Amino acid sequence: MITIFKDRQDIPKTMEYVELNDLFFNQNTAMMIDGQAEKIIEIIDDAKLISKYKIKSRFNDVAIDIDKLSAGCKTVLNVMYYPDKVFCLKECGNNALEVLYGFEKGNVCSEYALIPFGMVSVMVQGKTDRMVISDYETLKEWWDNEK
Repeated sequence: MITIFKDRQDIPKTMEYVELNDLFFNQNTAMMIDGQAEKIIEIIDDAKLISKYKIKSRFNDVAIDIDKLSAGCKTVLNVMYYPDKVFCLKECGNNALEVLYGFEKGNVCSEYALIPFGMVSVMVQGKTDRMVISDYETLKEWWDNEK
């Protein structure tokens, strides 16, 4: 399950935090794209991966560069390919969050609650403890009350 950090100060010093998902994707993750990314790209952006650096747009079936993926899709792919880093969650919409919260590993950070209704369970890391949360309301309460 993914681990959520509410505050950047809670991220262990041994882990790298990435704020700019779009830039990180374009400079690093795009080179790693393979078959694992196909389903994620289809689910989140309703686009089809047609080659390593090209997707077919859902809007007009035109082939466009992979850097045109949404920031949410790029964030999810960053987490998938770099599960040892912590990525900012701010640019994810619900479709990206639903995929991300289903991951078996990965790390994200957001100061405010970003929770898909269909979440199953996540690990949360606060200032003093780690715990597994398995429902929307409890996770929302953790985000709202953790100081």
